[in-house]
Amino acid sequence: MSVETLNSHAELIDKIKREKRSYLLLYKEGSEQSECAKKNIEAVADKNSEAHIFVANVKNVRDIHENYNITTVPALIEFEVGEFKNTFKGCHKEDFYQTLLDHIIYEAKAAERPQKNVTVYTTPTCPWCTTVKNYLRKNGVRYSEVDVASDQGAAQSMVSKSGQQGVPQTEIDGQMVIGFDQKKLNQLLEIKAN
Repeated sequence: MSVETLNSHAELIDKIKREKRSYLLLYKEGSEQSECAKKNIEAVADKNSEAHIFVANVKNVRDIHENYNITTVPALIEFEVGEFKNTFKGCHKEDFYQTLLDHIIYEAKAAERPQKNVTVYTTPTCPWCTTVKNYLRKNGVRYSEVDVASDQGAAQSMVSKSGQQGVPQTEIDGQMVIGFDQKKLNQLLEIKAN
């Protein structure tokens, strides 16, 4: 499916209200991180027939980000049947977007248990961050990702919550998990150890 450019929040609402799953990439033309995210999401868009993918350049469209509390771009916003579900900040590799768009198994697992509010604080060069995200996806846990390397406010917020600067850090309903602490993740997310 091709990527469609949007010009307003009203247009977004009209396009996503009947779609099972939709994604909107908010980006800033000319920004290296934004161009990276746009290129990678466009590369996987043709491989997925179910997800409807939209893009909006914040230089031209100024009424979308404020409706979803987006303060930094690039940010990929996930919608289900027109309702806001999740935000993924920063540029990710194609395989991340492909996994996200192909998440039929992921959706089925997520439906098995009540959803907790999960945020993963990451940086682009952190291998343990990828391990945490893969573990959460494998277990059907929905999460928001915050790239603290590109969002100083989020980095300060993370440190004030945990007292730690290192990543990954996973916030689960207000409780912080430092690093890839599988036992604590399993406990807080009610994941049965394999």
